[in-house]
Amino acid sequence: MDQTQHSSKAAEAQASKPENTRLCDGFRIFLAALSFTYICKGLGGVLIKSSITQIERRFDIPSSISGLIDGGFEIGNLSVILFVSYFGSKLHRPKLIGTGCFIMGIGSILTGLPHFFMGYYRYATEIDIGSFGNSTLTCLNNQMISLNGTPPEIVEKGCVKGSRSYMWIYVLMGNMLRGIGETPIVPLGISYIDDFAKGGHSSMYIGTLHSIAMIGPILGFIMSSVFAKLFVDVGYVDLSFLRSLKSILTNDLYVIFVILTLLQISSLIGSFSYTFKFIEQQFGKTASQANFMLGSITVPTTAIGIFLGGYIIKKLKLTLAGLAKFAFFTSSMAYVSQLLYLPLICENKSFAGITLAYDGMNPVDSHIDVPLSHCNSDCSCDKNQWEPVCGENGVTYISPCLAGCKSFRGDKNLNNMEFYDCSCISDTGFLNGNHSARLGECPRDKCKTKYYFYIIFQVILSVFTAMGSTSFMLILMKCVQPELKSLAMGFHSLVIRTLGGILAPVYFGALIDRTCIKWSVTSCGARGACRLYNSRLFGIIYVGLGISLKTPALFLYVVLIYIMKKKIKGNDNKILENGRKFTDENNPESINKNGYYCVPSDEENSESPL
Repeated sequence: MDQTQHSSKAAEAQASKPENTRLCDGFRIFLAALSFTYICKGLGGVLIKSSITQIERRFDIPSSISGLIDGGFEIGNLSVILFVSYFGSKLHRPKLIGTGCFIMGIGSILTGLPHFFMGYYRYATEIDIGSFGNSTLTCLNNQMISLNGTPPEIVEKGCVKGSRSYMWIYVLMGNMLRGIGETPIVPLGISYIDDFAKGGHSSMYIGTLHSIAMIGPILGFIMSSVFAKLFVDVGYVDLSFLRSLKSILTNDLYVIFVILTLLQISSLIGSFSYTFKFIEQQFGKTASQANFMLGSITVPTTAIGIFLGGYIIKKLKLTLAGLAKFAFFTSSMAYVSQLLYLPLICENKSFAGITLAYDGMNPVDSHIDVPLSHCNSDCSCDKNQWEPVCGENGVTYISPCLAGCKSFRGDKNLNNMEFYDCSCISDTGFLNGNHSARLGECPRDKCKTKYYFYIIFQVILSVFTAMGSTSFMLILMKCVQPELKSLAMGFHSLVIRTLGGILAPVYFGALIDRTCIKWSVTSCGARGACRLYNSRLFGIIYVGLGISLKTPALFLYVVLIYIMKKKIKGNDNKILENGRKFTDENNPESINKNGYYCVPSDEENSESPL
């Protein structure tokens, strides 16, 4: 083994050396990345091979050229395989594999580029039907059409407008790049696993890797089946889904409504994501109890709210401005209900070793590394052990050991264990001679009453939130032109899902994590899940963040209603100037679908016989 190869393997070994303080070592990260790479290469290969027929039709090429495109992968692969095989063991293998993945990605992008550069797909026809009208579709008795008499300039023009193009070369080049990039993945990846896997584990890793790799072809066949049903013009940029997009984005009513619904739905999604945790931390309920409560309350109240909202809108025959006012009313009531959560926030738990000293009486300045007391300093306790017990003094301890308990009775699996002779409990001045504790955290009696008020406010919040959902959809459709409804709803859904559905749970969770005062520790010494939160700070952040998102939304409702009224008044004045205002509200032609008075155009006035 020469010096270059020795130094390369030494560098690889150093990169894959496990560390006890890290959750995952370099070798495991390599395995995860290689598994994902295997999935991607299988997915790309199946998509290309299953699209050969579509490629022939798109570029109007024979099977010989499509076969060349398909073989481009092998051409690229064979052109560098000897180089990779020889120098691969002498260089840093993970870096070579990463470079190959990058080249493979560039090739995949190059393969798809022609679709965006070419014009609309034109179906191949022997006769330009449009030039003869519909007459060629029927029997033409005693009539002859001479195709040879077509003027050359028309033939040439048809050739230019045809779908045949040499842009298939880009697909060939892209497939060749895919072959080049994929070359180091298999041989270098397998050899790396065999070199650095623990003794006897390489076969298991390689088998697992190839099993995971089957996900790629499965996804490829499913996706190719779905894509084959789509028309080739899907995704083609027509400067006219740009004019429409510009039309809705310059509509002040639509833009304001998108922003305010984004704020409201972000508050709803973020709050609902951590409702179960809120109930557990504030009111001491189990996950089972929280799920049952929310399921039995939220589902029926939401159904009732949606029905009531639709019924009220139909009964009152609300116009666009009326819908906005109704949505403002329901949002305001839901906002008030959420404000009432603030007085229900519970105080921090009495937790010895976290919020209190181990004597159970004196508060601590910091919850980090609370020093042991004389009551448990000789117990040789593991501070990372999490087995909370409730002392008869009403204080919760991290574990029976840290409570200074000497004996126990009962079965842990039945949650009926009791601990006795707990020295730290006796230090609190508790007069009971047993100084015992039981498994589990101590309940907070004051929070039991608050829990029932929380249920009441949750019912009110669910009903009014659901009542406004119907008006949301109607406002969204009525504040744009009828032909732009689908685009408006699609863009609205895109904004809500991206900025609300994805981001809201992330920043809610990030802020909630900052309220944790006791983290678990994994076997590798890394930080795990949160064991205990600062209850009061958790409640303030959880409720306050939801309120802070809804507050500007309510102000935007006021702006929205004001602009609606201003526009309606402007339309009324314009109609009066034209002398065409209808005072009969029963005349359906006087008001358009958007709730505004119809203003006849100049063409309608000039063409009207009246």
